[in-house]
Amino acid sequence: MGIMPSVKHFRDLDVYQGAMSLLMEIFALSKEFPPDERFTLTDQIRRSSRSICANIAEAWRKRRYEAAFVSKLEGSETQVHLEIAFNHGYIDRRTFEALDDKCDKIISQIVKMIDQADRWIIKPVPVKRRSVR
Repeated sequence: MGIMPSVKHFRDLDVYQGAMSLLMEIFALSKEFPPDERFTLTDQIRRSSRSICANIAEAWRKRRYEAAFVSKLEGSETQVHLEIAFNHGYIDRRTFEALDDKCDKIISQIVKMIDQADRWIIKPVPVKRRSVR
């Protein structure tokens, strides 16, 4: 069984769209972090959220090879940075919980893709050989 025919590009994937939405929220939110966090937490949380999107796109391109496909899918680093931002008081509980829930949903979708990698992998088309007579 292959992937659904409606998915032609990584941007069509719900998981990618959710990750991009999360990235945009985090980018806007992190503009309000203290200036002394600019090259630490701000940079780390932005990079990790961008990495989720980039890794989904790269996994999509590498789906001819199951090991390469699966190895690119991850996303929990951003949750750690969100927790740090919350613990330092840079974001409130409601914001933290909402973004953490979004991360959980994305990670759940990624885990499902990993668990069902055979549905996403491009399988080679068998070549019919001519019989020699």
